[in-house]
Amino acid sequence: MNYRKFGRVGWQVSEIGYGMWGMAGWSNSNDDESLRSLQTAVDLGCTFFDTAYAYGEGRSEGLLGQVVRANPRKRLYTATKVPPKNRQWPARPEFILKESYPPDHVEEFVHRSLESAGLQHFDLMQLHTWQDEWMRDDRWLYGLDDMRSQGLIKAIGISINRWEPTNGVGAVRSGLIDSVQVIYNIFDQNPEDDLFPACSEMRVAVIARVPFDEGTLTGNLTKESKWPEGDWRNTYFVPDNLIPSVERADAIKKLLAEWNREHSTAITMPELALRFILNNKDVSTIIPGMRKTSHVQSNVAASDAGPLPAELYEKLKGHRWVRKPASWSQ
Repeated sequence: MNYRKFGRVGWQVSEIGYGMWGMAGWSNSNDDESLRSLQTAVDLGCTFFDTAYAYGEGRSEGLLGQVVRANPRKRLYTATKVPPKNRQWPARPEFILKESYPPDHVEEFVHRSLESAGLQHFDLMQLHTWQDEWMRDDRWLYGLDDMRSQGLIKAIGISINRWEPTNGVGAVRSGLIDSVQVIYNIFDQNPEDDLFPACSEMRVAVIARVPFDEGTLTGNLTKESKWPEGDWRNTYFVPDNLIPSVERADAIKKLLAEWNREHSTAITMPELALRFILNNKDVSTIIPGMRKTSHVQSNVAASDAGPLPAELYEKLKGHRWVRKPASWSQ
């Protein structure tokens, strides 16, 4: 495992972190298997773990707390998120701050998350949705800053809405946040335009989420893919999304097969997706979802393999896909 500096707070975090949504919000999650996977990640050098209260109403946070207590001699960085008061994802332009993150709500959920995890503090507390218009009302910071002064949290961040990477540049340039979490992958390269330069200038850490585009960039989805009732992916992968996503992923699979054949390599689609992101030095850590030990092992191996060869990386740059938020994009 290789490590990178986490913005101006200076933590050295594993460049492959751990996204914990799938442990509570997706079907077929099993706590025992999740704990084994988390411990495998720790054993292989993973030090950054990202969860949220909304992932099972504290269930995922509880798993993280167990892993931290099981590894008292290892420095593990814990990150979670305050859910919006109106429980609406994503934040829409018409939502005012009072509806989403009033100070008393933020304070309540910092304490709820600490109780769920059984921890004395979180390293990073993030707002789970964001609108840059909220920068006009600095009360969004009150609760978090007070919690930080008490030592309950160490740093403050925001999680940016899907396919809205510029809707966060204002927060970055304000100097008031320590990190941004944003969707960044082979398809979604838009953060490179405005967000990443702002983060670099302000020394704000970048957490790259959804590296596999919710599964399409693993190469395992088809146009007929379905999930059990209640699984979030059924509402996200509607035909308008699933079909073009699979078609674009298939084009990358073809490109990769040709590369592997010509260069006598055996790069997999998940490895390709992670190593593409590793080419960007603005990224502090990547948080793939991992529910099985085999996923952990293969994803950590991507860090050992390092960034992609320049020629392959440039070919993938041509697969940029500019998408706009839709009713199903959440």
